[in-house]
Amino acid sequence: MYPVADAARIDQLLDSLAEQIRRTGADRNRPALIGIRRRGDVIAQRLGKKLGVADVGSIDITLYRDDLSETGAAARVGGTSIPFDIAGRDVILCDDVIMTGRSILAALREILDFGRPARIHLCVLVERPEREIPIQPEFIGLKLRPQPGEKIDVRLSPTDESDRITINPRA
Repeated sequence: MYPVADAARIDQLLDSLAEQIRRTGADRNRPALIGIRRRGDVIAQRLGKKLGVADVGSIDITLYRDDLSETGAAARVGGTSIPFDIAGRDVILCDDVIMTGRSILAALREILDFGRPARIHLCVLVERPEREIPIQPEFIGLKLRPQPGEKIDVRLSPTDESDRITINPRA
């Protein structure tokens, strides 16, 4: 295990993301933050507090994934909560790590089932460069390039016991 960031560093990364959002003006058009469950929703909540945005929701992309037929009965579906109208608004989609772009594509499909936002911005805590789908984040906390055979693990409370980012061997 290679440690990358502790709780204090993650808070600094979130401050940086909030500042990036402010600089572009994405926080001016009645913004809404939507996080991809299980850690993107924590990021959305924390950014909502830093930006003073009250409309924060979360989505579970399980049923929108392109590999659902492979996971089948093992898929665990969680809840989606978007208790506000997204039509005509700027939506900031939050996730912990972007790698291939497939999770983001699934999230975009689900968000569009709730309405048509004016714009969707992508905000990620960690970017790694192995994209399979041409989706790029607008707001990036940290760029990492692990070696082949390594994965990035993001842990955020209250989902996890503590806040940390590590690089670990794939199991």
